[in-house]
Amino acid sequence: MSPRAARSDKPGRRADRFADYGPPRRVTGGLRARSTRGAIGASWWSRRFLEVLESFALGTRLTRGRSYARAGQVLRLEVTPGEVTATVQGSRSRPYEVRITLAPFSATLWSRVEEELAAQAFFSARLLAGDLPAELEELFVVAGAPLFPAGLGELGQWCSCPDGAVPCKHLAATFYLLAEAFDADPFALLHWRGRGRDELLDRLRVRRGGAAAVAERSDSDELSSAPVTGAARSVPVSGAARSVAGLPAASLADAVDRFWSAPVPLPDRPPTLATGTELLLRQLGAPAPAIGGPGLVERLRRAYRRLGEQGSG
Repeated sequence: MSPRAARSDKPGRRADRFADYGPPRRVTGGLRARSTRGAIGASWWSRRFLEVLESFALGTRLTRGRSYARAGQVLRLEVTPGEVTATVQGSRSRPYEVRITLAPFSATLWSRVEEELAAQAFFSARLLAGDLPAELEELFVVAGAPLFPAGLGELGQWCSCPDGAVPCKHLAATFYLLAEAFDADPFALLHWRGRGRDELLDRLRVRRGGAAAVAERSDSDELSSAPVTGAARSVPVSGAARSVAGLPAASLADAVDRFWSAPVPLPDRPPTLATGTELLLRQLGAPAPAIGGPGLVERLRRAYRRLGEQGSG
């Protein structure tokens, strides 16, 4: 029987149960929310996660745990496939144990998602760079595997405290710290759904490599089936060769002085890739708690931004 199932709902007894409770005990070295005021969550996926929770009419009850999250009352937070566990210090000497469950996707669903991700270089490139593009949510929905819970019934919430509210402030604090954990390591959200960072990226690399091999075999088949005239065969033009296929042949002597020149006109403004200063941090993921955890990522991110501003000034 859970701690909550064992409680009495009689008003007098309920008041007695909470008569000896006061402010939470102060904690040293807890997981403190990086946001000191206002909304919590910096990335689209962490904000979306909290928006989904608020859509379940949890908004006012979530705010109960905001002060706990910012005061560092959460001592431990761990994300595993299908389950988030945490330890939260309340007013009692013994911290409360918290568990939040969300069913991970089946192997079949993940295979479908990975196939869709690998089919588009955009998603593979962004994921390999440690980023979750906003379009990812729609891809998961189309694949039949919504990234976020569709209803409150999909979330299992349990806390060892005697408070009958769901979520209690200990669960609410865990939700806020979980959102910030998603900020620090976006793959934590996918890990909760059943695919760890390394496993997912390895599978995408294999699928992308397989797609390239299929394309190469297709070109070889086309080449082998092309008509043969004498000793020559018609070779299909692909890749960069398409840009220079129509240019007249030139002798080596005539081409030496133009060796470093572009064979075709280049655009006035070459394409650029705009990246944030914290790109490497996203690729590395969140460090271990022993060296600072998600808080260290945020401190390094601010330092990188300041260095970037000084370098461009």
